[in-house]
Amino acid sequence: MNTPAPLILTLRIDEENQFFFNQQRLRYFPPSKNVLQAHLTLFHQLPDDFKTYDILERLESQVFNLSVTGLIHLGHGVGYRIESAELHALRAKLSGYFSTVLIPQDKQGFRPHITIQNKVSPAEASQLFQECSAAFTPMLIEAQGLDLWRYLNGPWEHIAFYPFQQTMNL
Repeated sequence: MNTPAPLILTLRIDEENQFFFNQQRLRYFPPSKNVLQAHLTLFHQLPDDFKTYDILERLESQVFNLSVTGLIHLGHGVGYRIESAELHALRAKLSGYFSTVLIPQDKQGFRPHITIQNKVSPAEASQLFQECSAAFTPMLIEAQGLDLWRYLNGPWEHIAFYPFQQTMNL
Protein backbone atom coordinates (compact mmCIF):
# COMPACT_ATOMS: atom_id res chain seq x y z
CA MET A 1 0.00 0.00 0.00
CA ASN A 2 1.33 3.42 -0.95
CA THR A 3 1.72 5.99 1.80
CA PRO A 4 0.30 9.39 0.76
CA ALA A 5 2.89 12.06 0.06
CA PRO A 6 3.42 14.41 2.99
CA LEU A 7 1.78 17.82 3.07
CA ILE A 8 3.63 21.12 3.49
CA LEU A 9 1.98 24.18 5.03
CA THR A 10 3.11 27.66 4.01
CA LEU A 11 1.98 31.20 4.72
CA ARG A 12 0.48 33.12 1.79
CA ILE A 13 1.58 36.74 1.54
CA ASP A 14 0.24 39.64 -0.48
CA GLU A 15 0.68 39.48 -4.25
CA GLU A 16 3.01 42.49 -4.62
CA ASN A 17 5.52 41.21 -2.08
CA GLN A 18 5.20 37.63 -3.34
CA PHE A 19 6.27 38.95 -6.75
CA PHE A 20 9.29 40.69 -5.18
CA PHE A 21 10.46 37.52 -3.38
CA ASN A 22 9.85 35.39 -6.49
CA GLN A 23 12.04 37.77 -8.49
CA GLN A 24 14.79 37.57 -5.85
CA ARG A 25 14.59 33.79 -5.94
CA LEU A 26 14.76 33.71 -9.75
CA ARG A 27 17.80 35.98 -9.60
CA TYR A 28 19.78 34.12 -6.93
CA PHE A 29 18.62 30.49 -6.69
CA PRO A 30 20.51 27.99 -8.90
CA PRO A 31 18.13 27.67 -11.89
CA SER A 32 18.40 23.87 -12.14
CA LYS A 33 17.31 23.52 -8.49
CA ASN A 34 14.63 26.23 -8.40
CA VAL A 35 11.39 24.28 -8.78
CA LEU A 36 9.29 26.38 -6.36
CA GLN A 37 8.16 29.94 -5.87
CA ALA A 38 9.38 31.87 -2.85
CA HIS A 39 7.57 30.75 0.31
CA LEU A 40 7.51 30.89 4.10
CA THR A 41 7.22 27.33 5.41
CA LEU A 42 5.28 26.77 8.62
CA PHE A 43 5.45 22.95 8.62
CA HIS A 44 7.57 20.70 6.42
CA GLN A 45 5.50 17.53 6.85
CA LEU A 46 1.90 17.06 7.90
CA PRO A 47 -0.15 13.91 7.35
CA ASP A 48 -2.51 13.75 4.39
CA ASP A 49 -5.56 12.85 6.45
CA PHE A 50 -8.96 14.15 7.50
CA LYS A 51 -7.66 15.70 10.74
CA THR A 52 -5.19 17.95 8.88
CA TYR A 53 -7.85 19.29 6.54
CA ASP A 54 -10.37 19.67 9.37
CA ILE A 55 -7.97 21.69 11.53
CA LEU A 56 -7.11 24.02 8.66
CA GLU A 57 -10.75 24.45 7.62
CA ARG A 58 -11.77 25.38 11.18
CA LEU A 59 -8.81 27.68 11.89
CA GLU A 60 -9.83 31.27 12.49
CA SER A 61 -7.27 34.00 11.95
CA GLN A 62 -7.21 37.58 10.79
CA VAL A 63 -5.01 39.08 8.08
CA PHE A 64 -1.90 40.49 9.77
CA ASN A 65 1.39 42.21 8.97
CA LEU A 66 4.87 40.76 9.12
CA SER A 67 8.12 42.70 9.32
CA VAL A 68 10.98 41.84 7.01
CA THR A 69 13.87 42.85 9.27
CA GLY A 70 17.00 41.72 7.49
CA LEU A 71 18.76 38.82 5.86
CA ILE A 72 19.54 35.44 7.38
CA HIS A 73 22.54 33.32 6.42
CA LEU A 74 21.40 29.73 5.95
CA GLY A 75 24.82 28.12 5.50
CA HIS A 76 24.29 27.14 1.87
CA GLY A 77 21.90 29.96 1.07
CA VAL A 78 20.26 33.23 2.08
CA GLY A 79 16.78 34.24 3.13
CA TYR A 80 14.86 37.25 4.36
CA ARG A 81 14.22 37.23 8.13
CA ILE A 82 10.55 37.62 9.06
CA GLU A 83 9.35 38.84 12.45
CA SER A 84 5.78 38.84 13.72
CA ALA A 85 4.26 38.05 17.10
CA GLU A 86 1.05 37.05 15.29
CA LEU A 87 2.94 34.58 13.12
CA HIS A 88 4.61 32.97 16.12
CA ALA A 89 1.26 32.74 17.92
CA LEU A 90 -0.39 31.18 14.86
CA ARG A 91 2.37 28.61 14.46
CA ALA A 92 2.28 27.79 18.19
CA LYS A 93 -1.49 27.23 17.97
CA LEU A 94 -1.07 24.94 14.96
CA SER A 95 1.84 23.13 16.65
CA GLY A 96 -0.49 22.33 19.50
CA TYR A 97 -3.10 20.90 17.16
CA PHE A 98 -0.51 18.81 15.30
CA SER A 99 1.74 17.98 18.28
CA THR A 100 1.37 14.20 17.99
CA VAL A 101 2.33 14.06 14.30
CA LEU A 102 5.10 16.66 13.95
CA ILE A 103 8.44 15.47 12.61
CA PRO A 104 11.61 16.51 14.49
CA GLN A 105 12.32 19.31 11.98
CA ASP A 106 8.94 20.88 12.77
CA LYS A 107 9.44 20.53 16.53
CA GLN A 108 12.63 22.60 16.44
CA GLY A 109 12.70 26.34 16.99
CA PHE A 110 10.84 28.36 14.38
CA ARG A 111 12.96 30.87 12.42
CA PRO A 112 10.57 32.38 9.89
CA HIS A 113 12.25 33.33 6.64
CA ILE A 114 11.77 33.39 2.88
CA THR A 115 14.64 31.67 1.09
CA ILE A 116 15.98 33.37 -2.04
CA GLN A 117 19.11 31.25 -2.44
CA ASN A 118 19.92 27.69 -1.43
CA LYS A 119 22.08 24.73 -2.46
CA VAL A 120 25.18 26.86 -3.13
CA SER A 121 28.63 26.88 -1.54
CA PRO A 122 29.00 28.61 1.83
CA ALA A 123 31.31 31.17 0.16
CA GLU A 124 28.69 32.01 -2.48
CA ALA A 125 26.01 32.29 0.21
CA SER A 126 28.25 34.59 2.30
CA GLN A 127 28.85 36.84 -0.68
CA LEU A 128 25.13 37.20 -1.41
CA PHE A 129 24.36 37.70 2.28
CA GLN A 130 26.83 40.61 2.42
CA GLU A 131 25.57 42.16 -0.83
CA CYS A 132 21.89 41.95 0.11
CA SER A 133 22.50 43.07 3.71
CA ALA A 134 24.27 46.20 2.50
CA ALA A 135 21.32 47.14 0.27
CA PHE A 136 18.54 45.98 2.62
CA THR A 137 15.59 48.19 3.52
CA PRO A 138 13.05 46.93 6.10
CA MET A 139 9.56 46.34 4.77
CA LEU A 140 6.10 45.18 5.81
CA ILE A 141 4.28 42.34 4.11
CA GLU A 142 0.77 41.06 4.67
CA ALA A 143 -0.13 37.50 5.69
CA GLN A 144 -3.31 36.56 3.84
CA GLY A 145 -3.79 32.88 4.60
CA LEU A 146 -2.33 29.40 4.51
CA ASP A 147 -1.44 27.28 1.51
CA LEU A 148 -1.36 23.50 1.71
CA TRP A 149 0.89 21.61 -0.71
CA ARG A 150 1.67 17.98 -1.51
CA TYR A 151 5.37 17.18 -1.74
CA LEU A 152 6.22 15.47 -5.04
CA ASN A 153 9.94 14.66 -4.58
CA GLY A 154 10.96 18.14 -5.71
CA PRO A 155 8.06 20.21 -7.00
CA TRP A 156 4.93 20.73 -4.91
CA GLU A 157 1.29 20.36 -5.89
CA HIS A 158 -1.06 23.02 -4.51
CA ILE A 159 -3.93 21.41 -2.61
CA ALA A 160 -5.85 24.23 -0.89
CA PHE A 161 -5.84 27.86 0.19
CA TYR A 162 -7.24 28.80 3.60
CA PRO A 163 -7.79 32.59 3.60
CA PHE A 164 -7.58 34.68 6.73
CA GLN A 165 -10.45 37.02 7.54
CA GLN A 166 -10.05 40.65 6.57
CA THR A 167 -10.01 43.02 9.53
CA MET A 168 -12.72 45.65 9.52
CA ASN A 169 -11.75 49.27 9.96
CA LEU A 170 -14.49 51.06 11.84
